[in-house]
Order: sequence, then structure tokens, then C-alpha cells
Amino acid sequence: MSRNTVAFISLPAIRHNFKVAQKLAPNSKIASVVKADGYGHGITQVAGALQESELLAVATAGEATALRNAGWRGRLLMLEGFANPEDFDCSQSLNAEVVIHHPSQLEILRRRKLASQAVLWLKLDTGMHRLGFGTSDVKEVYSELVSIAGQERVELMSHFACADEPDKPMTQRQVLAFDDAVRGLEARHSLSNSAAILNYPSAHRDIVRPGILLYGISPLSDRQASEFDLRPAMTLTCELVAINHCRKGDTVGYGASYTCPENMPIGVAAIGYGDGYSRHFRNGTPVLVNGKLAWLAGRVSMDLITLDLRGHDDTVTGDKVTLWGEGLPIETVAPWAGSLPYELVCGVTGRVPRVVV
Repeated sequence: MSRNTVAFISLPAIRHNFKVAQKLAPNSKIASVVKADGYGHGITQVAGALQESELLAVATAGEATALRNAGWRGRLLMLEGFANPEDFDCSQSLNAEVVIHHPSQLEILRRRKLASQAVLWLKLDTGMHRLGFGTSDVKEVYSELVSIAGQERVELMSHFACADEPDKPMTQRQVLAFDDAVRGLEARHSLSNSAAILNYPSAHRDIVRPGILLYGISPLSDRQASEFDLRPAMTLTCELVAINHCRKGDTVGYGASYTCPENMPIGVAAIGYGDGYSRHFRNGTPVLVNGKLAWLAGRVSMDLITLDLRGHDDTVTGDKVTLWGEGLPIETVAPWAGSLPYELVCGVTGRVPRVVV
């Protein structure tokens, strides 16, 4: 931690955001999505703040193992299911529920022994064309899964492609395709991710699967998290390590991509793409220095960034720089890198300590 480049993780914010999800979907159970190391926040720390969840959802067997080793004894769902017999055996030893989305998984199920209490989730492809059985195959696959696990231990799910864009008709088409395909089947339904929780209350069904909103980030490009009473769970910070006094016409950083328009102070802060602060951030990207706006001036390098400190006359080395989080919404910052908040928080690298507050 000698560079004092830190991602502060607020567990109270995550607990608060979970309560917001409950209010938004009051008639649904919550499957909290903690894959990708808790969206970059630290999977075991995040799990500790989500004890009220009906279940936790991960992508891989490794993530499921980490949660069990950390003490999670509740329901646990592997969203990608299993890719081979070893993964299947791991899921059974962990008492993890698995998503069945491909015929190759059925072959493994036919050859391996299913744990007595295992739950199987049948995923339908309703139009995203990523994972899932086609709607015309669902009833046949459902019948086989019921014969393997029992009717009470089969859940039905799908995933939306455009739920963050309420004006697009695709989500409604997917809902209709799902309903037509599963009509007459006895099972609980799970359709809604974070965006659908906000935009499509009629699609909440039995179990919703919030991910990004649990971390205080809006999944909607035109709405910020604060509009939904969500609180940022990650505040990424570093410190100024130098302040240089440059003259008009001086260029700054690799590629000489910034030219000083006047005599001005340039701050150097201890963060870069080696920490997950994207190299694609452009000149003018906002940061906070001691809570006051400043702007990126020059190309992001591996370990350092340079800042326009005009108007920061009292700033000294060691002062705090906030890249996103408390006081500076990540939704505001992400477009400056041509990116999404999801990518930014997941991209914070392992050399940045996560400090729980």
C-alpha cells in the first residue's frame, strides 16, 4: 500500500443497495450476483454484506469454491453451469446449483450422479443467442431435468439483451417468447437483471438477479445511480506525488498529447493502467483533488496520470485524488474512456488494495 492507491469498499453501501433492490422488486426473491470478484469489489467481502440474499450467483466453480471457503452456507448458483465432468463434480461437492444451457451438459448429467438436494436451472435462449436452449426444445429438456432432479428442483430462467434500453421492443419480445415456451411447466421463473429490475417490473417474476446496482452503479446510460437512491460501493483513490510548474506551450506525458494553454501547475498522481485506470481516458476526464474538480492532462501511463491543477492553489503533494466513487459518480467518468462502469470496476487490478469501510 506504499503508493496509497486504494479502492475503498463500503459494505454499508452494498447493504443499502440490496434494500433498494428489495423495494424495487418486493414480490421477488433476490439472487445477488457476485461474479467477477464481486464486480471488482472483492467477492468474499461483498458476500458478507449480502447475507439476506436468497442465493448468491457466480460464474465459475472457482468463484463458488471461494465463497464456500469464506463461510457462505446458503444457496449458491453457478451461472455458467459446468463445462466438464470435473466442474460438475465440484458443483456437487459444494452443494451449488447449476445452470443447464447446452446439450453437452445433459450428456454429463446422464453419466454423473446428482446430489440428492441439487437444484437445476434450465436456461432458455429467448433472443440473445448467447447461452440457452432454443424455445422449441425447452419442454423436452425440462422433462428430462425433472426426471433427473424432481419437479421441485428445476428453475426456469432467461437473460435480456436490451433491458437497459426501455424504448426497444426486444425485451417484451423476449418475455413473450419465454412465456410461450414455458406455458404449462411448473417451476419458478427468473428473468430480470439490474436493468430489468428498474425498467420492467412485469418481468420481475419469482427471482430477480441484481448485479451492478448492488454496487451502487446505474445500469442505465441516461440515469445515474443517485436517482434510484443507490450509493457507490467503490471509491478509487490515490495521492499526488508531484506538482510541476509548466509554461505555456509545454507538452505533457507520452506522445506530447497535452499542450499547456498557459503557465500552469500540472499534478502527477499515483495511478495508471497498471492499476486498472484505463489508458483510454482522454484529456479533460474529471477527477477530484481534495474534493474539488480537476482534469486529466496528458496520456495515462502504466503507473501515473497527470492533472490540470489550475484553481488548486493550496494543493500539495500527498493530497487525495478521487478517480470515481463518493462525490464523483462512475457513470460520469466512464464515457471519457469510451467505456462502461461495469468494465471500470471489474478492471481494477490486484495490486490495488481493497480496503473495507
